[in-house]
Amino acid sequence: MEYTKMGNTGLDVSRLCLGCMSFGDAKRWVHPWVLDEEQSRTMIRTALDLGINFFDTANVYSDGTSEEMLGRALKDMTTRDEVVIATKVFFPMRTGPNGGGLSRKAIMSEIDHSLQRLGTDYVDLYQIHRWDYTTPIEETMEALHDVVKAGKARYIGASAMYAWQFQKALHVADMNGWTRFVSMQNHLNLIYREEEREMLPLCKEEGIAVIPYSPLASGRLTRDWTESTLRSETDQVQRSKYDATADKDRLIVEQVAAIATERGVPRIHVALAWLLQKQPVTAPIIGATKLSHITDAVGALSLQLTAEEITRLEEHYVPHAIVGAL
Repeated sequence: MEYTKMGNTGLDVSRLCLGCMSFGDAKRWVHPWVLDEEQSRTMIRTALDLGINFFDTANVYSDGTSEEMLGRALKDMTTRDEVVIATKVFFPMRTGPNGGGLSRKAIMSEIDHSLQRLGTDYVDLYQIHRWDYTTPIEETMEALHDVVKAGKARYIGASAMYAWQFQKALHVADMNGWTRFVSMQNHLNLIYREEEREMLPLCKEEGIAVIPYSPLASGRLTRDWTESTLRSETDQVQRSKYDATADKDRLIVEQVAAIATERGVPRIHVALAWLLQKQPVTAPIIGATKLSHITDAVGALSLQLTAEEITRLEEHYVPHAIVGAL
Protein backbone atom coordinates (compact mmCIF):
# COMPACT_ATOMS: atom_id res chain seq x y z
CA MET A 1 0.00 0.00 0.00
CA GLU A 2 1.10 3.56 -0.70
CA TYR A 3 0.36 6.44 1.66
CA THR A 4 0.14 10.17 1.08
CA LYS A 5 -0.66 13.36 2.95
CA MET A 6 -4.23 14.56 3.10
CA GLY A 7 -3.82 17.80 1.19
CA ASN A 8 -1.95 20.45 3.17
CA THR A 9 -2.21 18.50 6.43
CA GLY A 10 0.18 16.14 8.17
CA LEU A 11 -2.39 13.32 8.10
CA ASP A 12 -1.24 10.14 6.32
CA VAL A 13 -3.89 8.23 4.41
CA SER A 14 -3.74 5.21 2.15
CA ARG A 15 -3.93 5.98 -1.57
CA LEU A 16 -7.22 4.11 -1.64
CA CYS A 17 -10.14 4.73 0.69
CA LEU A 18 -12.77 2.08 1.41
CA GLY A 19 -16.24 3.52 0.89
CA CYS A 20 -18.86 2.09 3.21
CA MET A 21 -22.11 3.03 1.45
CA SER A 22 -22.45 -0.63 0.49
CA PHE A 23 -22.58 -1.73 4.15
CA GLY A 24 -25.73 -1.68 6.23
CA ASP A 25 -29.29 -2.87 6.67
CA ALA A 26 -30.95 -3.14 3.24
CA LYS A 27 -34.36 -2.71 4.88
CA ARG A 28 -33.34 0.78 6.02
CA TRP A 29 -31.83 2.07 2.78
CA VAL A 30 -32.83 2.75 -0.80
CA HIS A 31 -30.31 0.24 -2.21
CA PRO A 32 -31.20 -3.46 -1.93
CA TRP A 33 -27.65 -4.55 -2.78
CA VAL A 34 -25.98 -3.44 0.46
CA LEU A 35 -24.05 -6.04 2.44
CA ASP A 36 -25.05 -7.29 5.88
CA GLU A 37 -22.76 -7.11 8.90
CA GLU A 38 -20.98 -10.42 8.39
CA GLN A 39 -20.24 -9.63 4.75
CA SER A 40 -19.20 -6.08 5.62
CA ARG A 41 -16.74 -7.27 8.25
CA THR A 42 -15.06 -9.48 5.66
CA MET A 43 -14.59 -6.46 3.39
CA ILE A 44 -13.22 -4.31 6.19
CA ARG A 45 -10.85 -7.05 7.35
CA THR A 46 -9.52 -7.48 3.82
CA ALA A 47 -9.00 -3.74 3.44
CA LEU A 48 -7.04 -3.56 6.69
CA ASP A 49 -4.90 -6.55 5.70
CA LEU A 50 -4.03 -4.81 2.44
CA GLY A 51 -2.92 -1.67 4.27
CA ILE A 52 -5.97 0.52 3.72
CA ASN A 53 -6.29 2.82 6.74
CA PHE A 54 -8.91 5.24 5.37
CA PHE A 55 -12.66 4.51 5.68
CA ASP A 56 -15.50 6.76 4.51
CA THR A 57 -19.14 6.54 5.53
CA ALA A 58 -22.07 8.90 6.23
CA ASN A 59 -24.79 9.20 8.81
CA VAL A 60 -27.46 8.67 6.15
CA TYR A 61 -26.04 5.42 4.74
CA SER A 62 -28.54 2.69 5.58
CA ASP A 63 -30.07 4.99 8.18
CA GLY A 64 -26.97 4.94 10.36
CA THR A 65 -26.31 1.20 10.21
CA SER A 66 -23.26 1.68 7.99
CA GLU A 67 -21.63 3.74 10.74
CA GLU A 68 -22.60 1.13 13.34
CA MET A 69 -21.14 -1.77 11.38
CA LEU A 70 -17.94 0.10 10.54
CA GLY A 71 -17.44 1.17 14.13
CA ARG A 72 -17.89 -2.33 15.56
CA ALA A 73 -15.62 -3.89 12.96
CA LEU A 74 -12.77 -1.44 13.45
CA LYS A 75 -13.01 -1.72 17.21
CA ASP A 76 -12.65 -5.50 16.96
CA MET A 77 -9.95 -5.56 14.28
CA THR A 78 -7.53 -2.71 14.98
CA THR A 79 -6.75 0.19 17.27
CA ARG A 80 -8.36 3.59 16.88
CA ASP A 81 -5.07 5.40 16.26
CA GLU A 82 -4.28 3.20 13.27
CA VAL A 83 -7.28 4.19 11.16
CA VAL A 84 -8.70 7.34 9.60
CA ILE A 85 -12.50 7.47 9.86
CA ALA A 86 -14.53 9.91 7.76
CA THR A 87 -18.26 10.47 7.94
CA LYS A 88 -20.71 13.04 6.58
CA VAL A 89 -23.69 15.18 7.56
CA PHE A 90 -26.51 16.91 5.63
CA PHE A 91 -29.27 14.57 4.46
CA PRO A 92 -32.32 14.15 6.72
CA MET A 93 -32.03 11.52 9.43
CA ARG A 94 -35.62 11.93 10.59
CA THR A 95 -38.81 13.59 9.42
CA GLY A 96 -39.89 16.96 10.69
CA PRO A 97 -38.06 20.24 11.33
CA ASN A 98 -34.30 20.18 11.89
CA GLY A 99 -33.99 16.57 10.75
CA GLY A 100 -31.17 17.40 8.35
CA GLY A 101 -29.25 20.25 6.78
CA LEU A 102 -26.24 22.16 8.04
CA SER A 103 -27.65 24.42 10.72
CA ARG A 104 -25.75 24.70 13.99
CA LYS A 105 -28.46 22.64 15.64
CA ALA A 106 -28.26 19.87 13.05
CA ILE A 107 -24.46 19.68 13.03
CA MET A 108 -24.11 19.63 16.80
CA SER A 109 -26.77 16.94 17.07
CA GLU A 110 -25.61 14.75 14.21
CA ILE A 111 -21.92 14.68 15.16
CA ASP A 112 -22.88 13.22 18.53
CA HIS A 113 -25.18 10.66 16.91
CA SER A 114 -22.45 9.63 14.48
CA LEU A 115 -19.88 9.26 17.25
CA GLN A 116 -22.29 7.11 19.21
CA ARG A 117 -22.94 4.85 16.25
CA LEU A 118 -19.25 4.61 15.37
CA GLY A 119 -18.32 3.92 18.99
CA THR A 120 -15.55 6.51 19.04
CA ASP A 121 -14.80 9.84 20.71
CA TYR A 122 -13.88 11.56 17.47
CA VAL A 123 -13.84 11.24 13.70
CA ASP A 124 -10.78 12.13 11.70
CA LEU A 125 -12.70 13.83 8.90
CA TYR A 126 -16.18 15.34 9.26
CA GLN A 127 -17.66 16.30 5.90
CA ILE A 128 -20.67 18.25 4.73
CA HIS A 129 -22.44 15.91 2.32
CA ARG A 130 -23.97 18.69 0.19
CA TRP A 131 -24.35 22.48 0.17
CA ASP A 132 -27.21 23.78 2.31
CA TYR A 133 -29.01 26.56 0.47
CA THR A 134 -31.20 27.32 3.50
CA THR A 135 -28.44 27.94 6.06
CA PRO A 136 -25.88 30.78 5.94
CA ILE A 137 -22.44 29.35 5.25
CA GLU A 138 -21.13 31.43 8.16
CA GLU A 139 -23.34 29.46 10.55
CA THR A 140 -22.19 26.15 9.09
CA MET A 141 -18.48 26.99 9.15
CA GLU A 142 -18.55 28.28 12.73
CA ALA A 143 -20.41 25.17 13.89
CA LEU A 144 -17.87 22.91 12.17
CA HIS A 145 -15.05 24.94 13.73
CA ASP A 146 -16.60 24.37 17.15
CA VAL A 147 -16.89 20.63 16.46
CA VAL A 148 -13.13 20.56 15.79
CA LYS A 149 -12.30 22.67 18.85
CA ALA A 150 -14.45 20.37 20.99
CA GLY A 151 -12.23 17.46 19.90
CA LYS A 152 -15.03 15.65 18.09
CA ALA A 153 -13.36 15.92 14.67
CA ARG A 154 -9.73 16.34 13.67
CA TYR A 155 -10.40 17.86 10.24
CA ILE A 156 -13.37 18.96 8.16
CA GLY A 157 -14.15 18.36 4.49
CA ALA A 158 -16.80 19.03 1.87
CA SER A 159 -18.50 17.06 -0.88
CA ALA A 160 -20.30 17.56 -4.20
CA MET A 161 -20.79 21.28 -4.70
CA TYR A 162 -19.94 24.00 -7.19
CA ALA A 163 -16.46 25.51 -7.11
CA TRP A 164 -17.84 28.97 -6.26
CA GLN A 165 -19.55 27.52 -3.21
CA PHE A 166 -16.40 25.78 -2.04
CA GLN A 167 -14.37 28.95 -2.55
CA LYS A 168 -16.94 30.94 -0.57
CA ALA A 169 -16.72 28.49 2.33
CA LEU A 170 -12.92 28.66 2.35
CA HIS A 171 -13.06 32.45 2.29
CA VAL A 172 -15.53 32.64 5.17
CA ALA A 173 -13.32 30.35 7.27
CA ASP A 174 -10.21 32.40 6.49
CA MET A 175 -11.89 35.74 7.24
CA ASN A 176 -13.07 34.55 10.66
CA GLY A 177 -10.11 32.43 11.72
CA TRP A 178 -12.23 29.27 11.63
CA THR A 179 -11.16 25.75 10.65
CA ARG A 180 -10.71 25.31 6.90
CA PHE A 181 -11.90 22.44 4.76
CA VAL A 182 -8.99 20.14 3.95
CA SER A 183 -10.71 17.84 1.45
CA MET A 184 -13.24 17.69 -1.36
CA GLN A 185 -15.16 14.46 -1.97
CA ASN A 186 -16.47 14.90 -5.48
CA HIS A 187 -17.78 12.93 -8.43
CA LEU A 188 -14.91 12.10 -10.79
CA ASN A 189 -14.13 9.24 -13.16
CA LEU A 190 -13.31 8.59 -16.81
CA ILE A 191 -16.91 9.10 -17.95
CA TYR A 192 -17.62 12.08 -15.66
CA ARG A 193 -14.87 14.69 -15.78
CA GLU A 194 -16.76 17.95 -15.26
CA GLU A 195 -14.78 18.59 -12.07
CA GLU A 196 -11.67 19.21 -14.18
CA ARG A 197 -13.10 22.57 -15.30
CA GLU A 198 -13.07 24.45 -11.99
CA MET A 199 -13.03 22.26 -8.89
CA LEU A 200 -9.74 20.43 -9.48
CA PRO A 201 -7.78 23.61 -10.30
CA LEU A 202 -9.24 25.27 -7.19
CA CYS A 203 -8.28 22.33 -4.98
CA LYS A 204 -4.77 22.24 -6.43
CA GLU A 205 -4.30 25.96 -5.83
CA GLU A 206 -5.60 25.75 -2.25
CA GLY A 207 -3.81 22.53 -1.27
CA ILE A 208 -7.09 20.64 -0.86
CA ALA A 209 -7.13 16.84 -0.93
CA VAL A 210 -9.44 15.35 -3.57
CA ILE A 211 -11.06 12.05 -2.62
CA PRO A 212 -13.37 11.17 -5.53
CA TYR A 213 -16.45 9.03 -5.11
CA SER A 214 -17.77 6.75 -7.86
CA PRO A 215 -14.26 6.35 -9.36
CA LEU A 216 -15.42 3.40 -11.46
CA ALA A 217 -18.77 4.92 -12.48
CA SER A 218 -20.64 2.38 -10.38
CA GLY A 219 -18.78 -0.44 -12.12
CA ARG A 220 -19.51 0.65 -15.70
CA LEU A 221 -15.80 1.11 -16.37
CA THR A 222 -14.92 -2.43 -15.29
CA ARG A 223 -17.30 -4.72 -17.17
CA ASP A 224 -18.58 -5.44 -20.66
CA TRP A 225 -21.16 -2.92 -21.81
CA THR A 226 -23.91 -5.54 -22.03
CA GLU A 227 -23.11 -7.13 -18.66
CA SER A 228 -25.45 -6.32 -15.79
CA THR A 229 -25.34 -6.71 -12.02
CA LEU A 230 -27.89 -6.49 -9.23
CA ARG A 231 -26.70 -2.96 -8.57
CA SER A 232 -26.86 -1.85 -12.20
CA GLU A 233 -30.40 -3.22 -12.46
CA THR A 234 -31.71 -1.63 -9.26
CA ASP A 235 -29.60 1.48 -8.61
CA GLN A 236 -31.66 4.37 -9.96
CA VAL A 237 -29.05 6.90 -8.80
CA GLN A 238 -26.47 5.22 -11.04
CA ARG A 239 -28.84 5.31 -13.99
CA SER A 240 -29.59 9.00 -13.45
CA LYS A 241 -25.85 9.74 -13.49
CA TYR A 242 -24.86 7.95 -16.67
CA ASP A 243 -27.73 6.75 -18.86
CA ALA A 244 -28.13 10.04 -20.74
CA THR A 245 -24.63 9.82 -22.25
CA ALA A 246 -24.40 6.04 -22.53
CA ASP A 247 -23.67 5.94 -26.25
CA LYS A 248 -20.65 8.27 -25.95
CA ASP A 249 -19.47 6.76 -22.68
CA ARG A 250 -19.39 3.34 -24.29
CA LEU A 251 -16.44 4.41 -26.46
CA ILE A 252 -14.45 5.23 -23.32
CA VAL A 253 -15.36 1.95 -21.66
CA GLU A 254 -14.19 0.12 -24.75
CA GLN A 255 -10.83 1.92 -24.59
CA VAL A 256 -10.45 0.86 -20.95
CA ALA A 257 -11.06 -2.74 -22.01
CA ALA A 258 -8.62 -2.51 -24.92
CA ILE A 259 -5.78 -1.08 -22.83
CA ALA A 260 -6.42 -3.61 -20.07
CA THR A 261 -6.12 -6.43 -22.60
CA GLU A 262 -2.92 -4.95 -24.03
CA ARG A 263 -1.42 -4.61 -20.55
CA GLY A 264 -2.71 -7.96 -19.31
CA VAL A 265 -4.41 -6.41 -16.27
CA PRO A 266 -8.00 -6.10 -15.02
CA ARG A 267 -9.96 -3.12 -16.29
CA ILE A 268 -10.18 -1.70 -12.78
CA HIS A 269 -6.40 -1.18 -12.87
CA VAL A 270 -6.67 1.02 -15.95
CA ALA A 271 -9.63 3.08 -14.70
CA LEU A 272 -8.04 3.71 -11.31
CA ALA A 273 -4.55 4.29 -12.67
CA TRP A 274 -6.00 7.10 -14.81
CA LEU A 275 -7.62 8.64 -11.72
CA LEU A 276 -4.55 8.24 -9.50
CA GLN A 277 -2.38 10.22 -11.92
CA LYS A 278 -4.89 13.08 -12.05
CA GLN A 279 -3.82 16.04 -9.91
CA PRO A 280 -4.62 16.68 -7.09
CA VAL A 281 -6.38 13.34 -6.48
CA THR A 282 -5.38 11.93 -3.09
CA ALA A 283 -7.38 8.74 -2.56
CA PRO A 284 -10.28 7.47 -4.68
CA ILE A 285 -13.11 6.02 -2.61
CA ILE A 286 -13.64 2.39 -3.55
CA GLY A 287 -17.05 0.85 -2.99
CA ALA A 288 -16.98 -2.92 -2.61
CA THR A 289 -19.58 -5.66 -2.67
CA LYS A 290 -17.08 -8.40 -3.54
CA LEU A 291 -13.61 -9.10 -2.15
CA SER A 292 -12.17 -8.81 -5.65
CA HIS A 293 -13.31 -5.20 -5.79
CA ILE A 294 -10.80 -4.41 -3.04
CA THR A 295 -7.95 -6.70 -4.03
CA ASP A 296 -8.12 -5.67 -7.69
CA ALA A 297 -8.21 -1.99 -6.75
CA VAL A 298 -4.96 -2.26 -4.81
CA GLY A 299 -3.26 -3.68 -7.88
CA ALA A 300 -3.92 -0.42 -9.72
CA LEU A 301 -1.27 1.30 -7.62
CA SER A 302 1.47 -0.47 -9.55
CA LEU A 303 0.21 0.50 -13.03
CA GLN A 304 1.68 3.58 -14.71
CA LEU A 305 -0.15 4.66 -17.84
CA THR A 306 1.73 6.16 -20.75
CA ALA A 307 0.87 9.57 -22.19
CA GLU A 308 -0.46 7.83 -25.30
CA GLU A 309 -2.73 5.59 -23.20
CA ILE A 310 -4.07 8.58 -21.28
CA THR A 311 -4.87 10.32 -24.57
CA ARG A 312 -6.74 7.26 -25.79
CA LEU A 313 -8.77 7.13 -22.57
CA GLU A 314 -9.67 10.82 -22.70
CA GLU A 315 -10.21 11.54 -26.39
CA HIS A 316 -13.84 10.39 -26.62
CA TYR A 317 -15.10 12.37 -23.63
CA VAL A 318 -18.06 14.69 -24.17
CA PRO A 319 -19.49 17.27 -21.73
CA HIS A 320 -21.95 15.86 -19.22
CA ALA A 321 -24.76 17.45 -17.25
CA ILE A 322 -23.65 18.30 -13.72
CA VAL A 323 -24.31 15.43 -11.32
CA GLY A 324 -23.55 15.65 -7.62
CA ALA A 325 -23.80 19.35 -6.85
CA LEU A 326 -27.41 20.13 -6.02
